[in-house]
Amino acid sequence: MISVGARAAAGRRRRRRGPKPIETQFRTIVSPLQLNSRWGRRVYWAVLVAVVTGSTLVFVFPLYWMVTGAMKTGEEIAQMPPTLFPADPTLDAYVEAWDLFDLGTLLRNTAYYSLGGWLFCMVVDVSAAYALSKLRPMFGNVILGAMLATLMIPPMVVLIPLYVTVVDLGLLNNPWGLWLPAAANGFNIFLLKRFFDSIPRELIEAAQIDGAGPVRVLWSVVLPVSRPILGVVSIFTIVTTFKDFVWPLLVMTDSEKMTLSVGLSQTAGMVTQNAIMGGLVVAAIPTIIVFFFFQRHIMAGLTAGSIKG
Repeated sequence: MISVGARAAAGRRRRRRGPKPIETQFRTIVSPLQLNSRWGRRVYWAVLVAVVTGSTLVFVFPLYWMVTGAMKTGEEIAQMPPTLFPADPTLDAYVEAWDLFDLGTLLRNTAYYSLGGWLFCMVVDVSAAYALSKLRPMFGNVILGAMLATLMIPPMVVLIPLYVTVVDLGLLNNPWGLWLPAAANGFNIFLLKRFFDSIPRELIEAAQIDGAGPVRVLWSVVLPVSRPILGVVSIFTIVTTFKDFVWPLLVMTDSEKMTLSVGLSQTAGMVTQNAIMGGLVVAAIPTIIVFFFFQRHIMAGLTAGSIKG
């Protein structure tokens, strides 16, 4: 038996030793004490500014070089060392590129293919994701796993079988040859399903109690709250159509039906370099507009559904 006096003495010894030190939960290379010092703050901001500036230059400088290159003459572009700013800026290359490349027709064709591809992608991918998330069909996880497994297959592996299928169906120089292969996308279905999983089940059940069927629930409940992820999928679909080159090159062989990227490549060998850059700038404008239009949905759509509660 431990006496009362021994217990009191042990308590006094613990009080003299003081409380146990609090263990830090996170350990980093630079401690908070060093970071809060005068030199620590200076080094921190210097590294941060250098990293942000370097990253910005890496991504923005090629676009700047393309825009300013179209404002230079052919001789100035070929000059070594190259000049950073145009000596005599002019917009003649943009006008020349518009006429030589027939950019009006190429932009119209690409916008038409992008709009159709986006529409088919929305119908197919949204329906598949909604069925896997809310309708819970038999072997739904197996089907989703098979869809995701297709992402591991390099596109070039299925290029020849896909081309043979399109030829057999008579879809060469036909927009359906671009729309049908791009309609079902495993990555888009996965993103949409993760977002649909985060929608409270109570909303679906309330709509069902009111007599809404699966299609009405999708249209009136699921889609209105899914605008962020729909914006992300729209960006992916439209930008992919604009930048795709190999598949439109094989399917759209008619010069009047070519996409923007294919049309530029077919005529690039017959025009000057500054005209090529002018055409590339015009080709990049639609995707930039689409990005700025949907940019507020990107992070919201990609992170939605990743945290529950």
